[in-house]
Amino acid sequence: MTNRAAPMFDVQRLSAAYGLHQALDEVALTVAEGELVVILGANGAGKTTMLKAIAGLVPMPPSSQVHLAGQPLHGLPARLRVEAGVALVPEGRGIFGELTVRENLQLGAYPRRARADEARNLEHVLSLFPRLAERLGQTARTMSGGEQQMVAIGRALMSTPRLLLLDEPSLGLSPLMCGELFRALLQVKRSGVSVLLVEQNAKRSLAIADRGYLLENGRISGEGTAARLLNDPAVQAAYLGLGAG
Repeated sequence: MTNRAAPMFDVQRLSAAYGLHQALDEVALTVAEGELVVILGANGAGKTTMLKAIAGLVPMPPSSQVHLAGQPLHGLPARLRVEAGVALVPEGRGIFGELTVRENLQLGAYPRRARADEARNLEHVLSLFPRLAERLGQTARTMSGGEQQMVAIGRALMSTPRLLLLDEPSLGLSPLMCGELFRALLQVKRSGVSVLLVEQNAKRSLAIADRGYLLENGRISGEGTAARLLNDPAVQAAYLGLGAG
């Protein structure tokens, strides 16, 4: 059982706005070391904005607080959050299509915290995604969507993250690729990396998660263990395609 008394990652009063539109309104959440937490919510609920704000890509007001292993991240630029141990895999992957798989992965090892462990991290990534080992010299844009997602996650893991942020990693993938992806994420969690996952595939994400939060209109509307959320009739009706009755 994960110890939630001293969370490795902690967010308090996280807010963000686009002009007059309040995208996030004082969100609070925690992630323990080696814990996988999923964020469920409808389109437009603020899930992507939340991940971008944590990563330093969306401004937040001075009242918002983000701590990683006791270190305050609020106020730090995105590059220093990466150095602190935050890695974001954005929706759409964001890989460099004209570079090879190896070159994309090597770029992930750019942070100072990761350079000494580059060889070990590469071995770890290739053990998670064996098909990448066969394609290290392949140009990334010629790969399938699922393989490109493996590259994106592998590049993030090359930075030796303490917290891995994932935005809709299974979007557009085949059922077979989804299965491979979620098995790999379970291995990432077991390796000790904390994972904060935004995912439309609620059933599969809750199957590998420890806990989950429900995000509605920029606010946390509920939370619980993954098992409790899976069996909650309201969650089933809203996110799992099952009738509430």
